[in-house]
Amino acid sequence: MATEHQPKRQDRYGDRSHLIPSVLRAPFEVRTWREFAYLMLSMPISIVLFTFSVTAVSLSAGLLITFVGIPLLAAALAACRGFGALERMRARTFLHLEVENPEPIRPRTSGLLGWVGAVLKSGPSWRHLLYTLLHFPWAVAAFMITLTGWVTGWAMLLYPLWKWTFPAYLDQPGIQVYGNSHGDAFYLDTPFEIVGTSVAGLATVLMAGWLIRGFAYVDRLMVSGLLGPSSLATRVVELESDRGVVVDTAAADLRRIERDLHDGAQARLVALAMDLGLAKEKLLEDPDAAAAMVDEAHGEVKLALRELRDLARGIHPAILTDRGLNAALSAVASRCAVPVSVEVDLRERPAAAIEGIAYFTVSELLQNISKHARATKASVDVWVSDGRLMLQVIDDGKGGANLASGSGLAGLTERLDAVDGILAIDSPTGGPTTITAELPWRA
Repeated sequence: MATEHQPKRQDRYGDRSHLIPSVLRAPFEVRTWREFAYLMLSMPISIVLFTFSVTAVSLSAGLLITFVGIPLLAAALAACRGFGALERMRARTFLHLEVENPEPIRPRTSGLLGWVGAVLKSGPSWRHLLYTLLHFPWAVAAFMITLTGWVTGWAMLLYPLWKWTFPAYLDQPGIQVYGNSHGDAFYLDTPFEIVGTSVAGLATVLMAGWLIRGFAYVDRLMVSGLLGPSSLATRVVELESDRGVVVDTAAADLRRIERDLHDGAQARLVALAMDLGLAKEKLLEDPDAAAAMVDEAHGEVKLALRELRDLARGIHPAILTDRGLNAALSAVASRCAVPVSVEVDLRERPAAAIEGIAYFTVSELLQNISKHARATKASVDVWVSDGRLMLQVIDDGKGGANLASGSGLAGLTERLDAVDGILAIDSPTGGPTTITAELPWRA
């Protein structure tokens, strides 16, 4: 899922001064030449694909009355899928566009009839056929426009270098722009005209370079939209992956709770029962020793209650349920090792599941700050933007946070992905660190 949302108090677009050099660099970059080569190859390839598709579909339609046309149409659709694989490879090579393979054909029954039925019911197969038909006129137009502009522009720009090819003894001092039967002619031969031709050529090259990128962008849309998996199939795969992440996260949380109970509160309660049993035996023989043991047991009870309270807070804090995200995050911030300012700008409470994920995300990030950041201060901002719940945690620590650092960020990313959330990390070495999380907003 590709989304762009603006964070609070930050300019995501950064410094725009690089746009002007980019305009000048575009015609001379490798990317432009790769895309130009892609557009030049598109026309002969599209002619072959268009001719095949029109011939195969027409022949299949003409033979439908004999029932031979149906398997012939299925074979044509299967061939179009093969052409689509070649087109995806070509887009990957020249456009650096990665497009997943569409969902495969899955016949419900074995045999030729099962395969034919599966092909004819396959949406990607028909989209591949549509691509071969629509891409032909587009490829021809892109070929003619870009080739004319690109070659003309470079020829004009480099005119001073090849003007010498017009021999002066034939009374041809330069390229002829105009001429008629009366002997009137206009040549580009004076220094002013030569420089003007080069300047016009440079402008044409600059325009043609971005024109090439524009045509290539439309080709990207056609390849990704018609030759890739359907949006429904992609969504199903994402949901299956998210379901696996949710199940694994829930299992890990259950194991953590069981481990904390077994190693923490349960062990303390067992020791408490043993101490109280010993104190009971010594109550008559040595009241002072028994009183000391009871006093130690009282301390163990306090520690056990504290561990149980922390464990309950880790499952779902009562303050989050009772008072909402603002109070819960303020309570978490008060336990952080560095001063944390909290600002929550929400007019209403999000859904309980989203609220819980937001709480645990901020809690995990603040724990990372306490353990790893070496920061002196931090801030937490929560707001709503464009239908998304935004969380931003900033610290002035050493920086260098990434998904591979073992700080739990990878687990947070998976947990957010399970609800169509995003985690963006900006943590250069030396700091500061800004981590922004996006969650779907559901009130």
